[in-house]
Amino acid sequence: MRQFAVSAIGRDRPGLVAGLTQTLLAHGVNIEDSQMSILRGHFSMMLLITAPDAVDPAALSSDLAATADELGLEALSMSEISIEEAGQAAASHVITVYGADHPGILHAVSAALSELGVNIVDLTTRLVGEDDAAYVAVLEVLVPKAVDDVWLDEKLRAAAENERVEVSIRG
Repeated sequence: MRQFAVSAIGRDRPGLVAGLTQTLLAHGVNIEDSQMSILRGHFSMMLLITAPDAVDPAALSSDLAATADELGLEALSMSEISIEEAGQAAASHVITVYGADHPGILHAVSAALSELGVNIVDLTTRLVGEDDAAYVAVLEVLVPKAVDDVWLDEKLRAAAENERVEVSIRG
């Protein structure tokens, strides 16, 4: 079996998932992991797929590109990945961030995590409200065993204080 990562982006409308999965099915492809979301009317999708060894990657990619054109998608990419790259990362902690929206919040939090070697395995952000919108982020992270929870808490609280937001950690 061969594994591929497929991503697609475009204006949302009914039929996008059905069209793409129809093309994948025609090539005998199995969807193993997927993440799809609508962000302010824009569709984004990431798939990890497994295809039979006999699949022609060029033909699959070409057919997916043709489907993307038919569906009016703005971008589609497909790349082969190794089985090791497709491994699963389970989260050990959930971090929530909340505060008045302004540029730099996500960077400050992700940079603090990066300095500790913490891997972000899932991330969702949203603006809540109209005027004076609040920024909300939920990060599922994998904290290395060598990183003490107190150390993680101190690093994130410093980033939160600098950005004037609230942060909570559950692990």
